[in-house]
Formats: sequence, structure tokens, C-alpha cells
Amino acid sequence: MGQYRKLKNIPEIDRPREKLARKGQAALSDFELLEVLIGSGAGKIDVSALARQVQKLMQRGTQHITFESLLQIKGISSATASKILASLELAKRHLVLDIKPLKSQQDILARLDDLRTKPQEYFVCLSLDGGRRLLAQRTVTIGTLDSALAHPREVFSDPIVDRAACIIVAHNHPSGNVQPSDKDIMLTQQLAAAGQLIGIPLHDHIIVTKTEQFSYRQNHLL
Repeated sequence: MGQYRKLKNIPEIDRPREKLARKGQAALSDFELLEVLIGSGAGKIDVSALARQVQKLMQRGTQHITFESLLQIKGISSATASKILASLELAKRHLVLDIKPLKSQQDILARLDDLRTKPQEYFVCLSLDGGRRLLAQRTVTIGTLDSALAHPREVFSDPIVDRAACIIVAHNHPSGNVQPSDKDIMLTQQLAAAGQLIGIPLHDHIIVTKTEQFSYRQNHLL
């Protein structure tokens, strides 16, 4: 993909705003959320290029995101800088941080409760720090009635940015059959191998239905 893709070269259905409307904000990467927030480019500078520069600044730590540092990015206006800072301040004031470690199966399942009634398969990833506290929970893919495929690069791309110590993945089976399919088993093996390679181990893969759950770790498959 190179450093970034110009928004005009992305099919309309896959553009961040359209993707947000179709799948919800949790399905967007940090980069795509920034594209939505910034809105448009400046002159010959594409919005994707601006989002990439702001993302690099964010990766250094939120203390580096100031009005002055944002204005140093060519193409970021005072209005856009103000919008970014206002959104960060709102998040800081009103979002409840998850400080309780996810140490028990009940703690983890509580985070996944909304998956149980989804009519399609949702594949989600939880990034955890070294104390098993939740850094982020994201929807990776949304599938059909009985299929939600994910690729290791999609699963691990954001946890790498999060500097996660490990991840937990989960998905639902709308069919009501909690047993893993052959595709589920193959994907779990791929994620476990990829996690070991990059240093972000897969702690568990959990399948939920309306009334049941299946844990790979509890069944000694991880």
C-alpha cells in the first residue's frame, strides 16, 4: 500500500466515512478515524497524507499533540487542529478508562456480551497491556450469517500500534453452535504463530453464542 493511499483512489464503499456508516466506528483503524476527523485535504495534500502525519505524532504520545505541533504539519489548519484537540479533550473527560484487569473468564465474557445477539459474525480483538488491562477493543471484520474471516495482518495491525502485551480475539456464532469450525481452528493456529513471531501472544480465542461460550485456552488448545 505504500505510505498511504489517496482517498480518491479508494473505492467509495471503502472510504472511511462510508465504512463508518456501514460498519460502525469500531471497525475503523486509528488512521481511518483520523481521516474522518480531518475531513478533507488541503490544496494538493490528500487527507490520507495529513492523517498519516497526525498518526505519527499521536504515536509519540498524546503529550506531543498540541496546537503548535499540529500546525507544524503542512496542510493542517488552525480549524482542523482545534477540532482534533477538542475531540481528544472530550474523550479524556467523558470516556471511562478500563482500569480493571481482565483476569477471569467472567471479566472477559462481560466485554463480549454484546456479541451474543449479533445476527452476523463479528470478529473482535482486545489489546491488553502487561497487567491484563484493556487498551482497546475493536471490531476487525463483520461477516455473513456464518462466516467472518480475518487475516493475521488485520488482527495485529492495531495491537502493534497499541504496544499490546497480548491479545484476545473473539467471535460469535449466530447459528447457536458454539463448537469451532475448521476455519476457526486454522485461523487460531495462524494467529498463535503470528503472535509468537511478533511478540504479542494470542492469550485466548473465544467463541460465543446466545447461551454458551467456547474458550481455546480453557480447552487446552492454546
